Amino acid sequence: MVKKRPEPPSIVNRRAFYDYHVQTQNELTAGMVLSGAEVRAIRDGRANLKGAFVSVKNDELWLNNASLSLRASGPGNDITVDSRPRKLLASKKQISDLIKAKQSGLTIVPIKILAGGRYIKAVIAPAKGKKTYDKRQVLKKRAEMRDIRQADKLRRKATT
Repeated sequence: MVKKRPEPPSIVNRRAFYDYHVQTQNELTAGMVLSGAEVRAIRDGRANLKGAFVSVKNDELWLNNASLSLRASGPGNDITVDSRPRKLLASKKQISDLIKAKQSGLTIVPIKILAGGRYIKAVIAPAKGKKTYDKRQVLKKRAEMRDIRQADKLRRKATT
């Protein structure tokens, strides 16, 4: 009987949605070139996309600043953090579309890492950086919505 693997934890870059206006309609899924220890780290959920970005060099996509907590083999099993650039695999058309987006002043950010099946893939999308006042407005709007929900909850509780 084949053992079922537990569902891998989702690795999402929530900070990207706070710092950028992400164009999710233009997102694409790209394969990642990884070593065995890096695959194990991602499947165990020991990856962090905070501060990560995608750069284009020689018509190739590279994922920068994505940190993986690797377990060293041998005595002690120390955990080391590796944030080296990793190559992303995409078609030439997808890469040329991202190059055009980058030339128009957009940043390419990783949104999440998919590790469900046999392959590990990164979902990336072009994004425009938010200004500080945009971030404050989002926080203010969230606080207002939270207050409205609380008031509704109290009103419902009082009527019953």
